[in-house]
Order: sequence, then C-alpha cells, then structure tokens
Amino acid sequence: MPKLLEQVSDLMRVRHYSIHTEQTYKYWIKKYIVFHELRHPTELGAEHVRAFLSHLAVERNVAASTQNQALAAVLFLYRDILAVDLDWIEGVERAKKPKRIPVVFTKDEVRLILSQLKGVNRLAASLLYGAGMRLMECLRLRVKDIDFGYHQITVHDAKGGKERVTTLPDKLVEALTVHLESVRALHQRDLSAGFGEKILPYALARKYPSAGREWKWQLVFPSARFSPDPRSGQVARHHLSDTTLQKAVHNALRAANINKHGSCHTFRHSFATHLVEAGYDIRTVQDLLGHADITTTMIYTHVAGRGGHGVRSPLDSI
Repeated sequence: MPKLLEQVSDLMRVRHYSIHTEQTYKYWIKKYIVFHELRHPTELGAEHVRAFLSHLAVERNVAASTQNQALAAVLFLYRDILAVDLDWIEGVERAKKPKRIPVVFTKDEVRLILSQLKGVNRLAASLLYGAGMRLMECLRLRVKDIDFGYHQITVHDAKGGKERVTTLPDKLVEALTVHLESVRALHQRDLSAGFGEKILPYALARKYPSAGREWKWQLVFPSARFSPDPRSGQVARHHLSDTTLQKAVHNALRAANINKHGSCHTFRHSFATHLVEAGYDIRTVQDLLGHADITTTMIYTHVAGRGGHGVRSPLDSI
C-alpha cells in the first residue's frame, strides 16, 4: 500500500493537484483498501466499490458530498494509477448532493464579526469578505499579487487551476501597507538568520534560483514559526495556518452572538450576495468569484434582497 500511495502522490503532483486534494484522495484510497482487509484493488470489483460507498452512507452517515469525494478518489486510483478498464465501475451511482442555499451574513453581522477579531486574523477575514476570496486563496497570497495602484488582487492557481483578478477594498489599503511593513521586517530577520526563502510554484526555483528570497515572492500572511514543507521537506516559514483563522472566526461568531452556521467561506457568499444587492451585473460578480458557469453565481440572486427570494411577506401589508 505505501508504494501505491506514493504513485498517487507522484501523479497528482505531476498534474499540479493541491496538497489538500492529494491528502484527501490518499486518505480515501487507504480507507477503501483497509475496508476490504488490505486486498489489492485489482482483486476487487464494482460490488466492492458499492459496498464501501454503502458503508460510508449507512454506517458512517456521511454527507453526499463526502461520499462523492470518496468515489472520486477510488475512480482516480483505478483509472489513473492502475489503468484498469472502468466499464465495470461506471455503473456505480453517485449520491445526489442536495441543493442548499448558502449561508450569508448581513452587513451588520459582518461588522460585528470583524470587530471581534484582532490583528492578522481580522485583516485576513476582512480580505475574505472584501475581495470574495476562498480561504486558501487568501492565505497563499504573495506580495506581488497585490496591486495598490490599480486597487486589485490577482488570485493565482485558484480552484481548477484558474487565475482571476478581484477588487482590493479601499478600506484595507492602509492596514495592508502597515502589515506588509512588519512582514518585510520579519523577512529581513529571516534572511539574516539564513532563512527567508519561500517555496516557488512549479519549476520557477530552477529558472530563477534566487527568486525565493526576493521580497515580491514572500507570503502576505506568513506563519509565526518555521515548519517542513509536506512535499519537499524544506524547512521554511509557510503561510498562516488555515485552522488558526477558522478557529478565530468561529470564536468571533460566538462572541458576536450570531447563531448562523457560518465559517470563513461564508464571507465569500456574503461578498457575492451584497454585490448583487448593490445592483452589480451578475457577469461582473461571476468574474470576481472566478465561477466557470454563471448558474453557480445565480444562486446569490435567490438569497439577495428581503426574505426568501427577495419577496416581501403579505403579512407585512396587513
């Protein structure tokens, strides 16, 4: 099994999958093999895949999205690693993911939540809402990605390997400038201590050997400590932990007495909804969010406005 999982890692890195996707796929592939008592996947058939998925749904009571995630990992194993003919597995039915309206904070709720956050956590959460970024898009930002002149942020290697440009809120310009000054001082101290080199995407480190030490390639939200890279093993100061910001936002929600089931991603939903409410064209919102299909963006028209679907209750007119 270790050799099999190594093949999964190698191929996913060749295809530039994110580290989170790689870890998730390896987790489900390992679970699938262990569930079938360590039998090699080539000895298993469609009924074994169905049994595993049924186990997840019935005994572990996982959500449809989790079940589909596990199936995607198993399909990747057979199709891309083992090169097994998938005729027998195409009949495996995927669980239908229920359509849910996203949770959205009101502007007052956003203000309350941000008031409960301090320092770097407040700045990062403000960017999540003010620029509509996903959590990891924000944490992986580099200095060069922020254009103060044009008040825009370039998001590289987003979901699906895409790139887009989103807005830089005017209110965050001063706070970001001050923050980057402290980050630059930290970078200078790291360089003096023999560190300060950031891991560059793809093969840029070979093409530009000294680029990893340059200021423009430094992370906007660096970690407070050094740690080894999960892939290369290189010890460096990586980005702020996603768990740190998630916990901070969770605690802020409780402190603000907001009972919605919100998270860091809810800021992105709120960004889109408030733009629709402000009258921005849905195509503009789509571009800012980086959605490939406009129907994905259209969901925010259902939560914008007053009440369900923007409808005023007839009770209010009595």
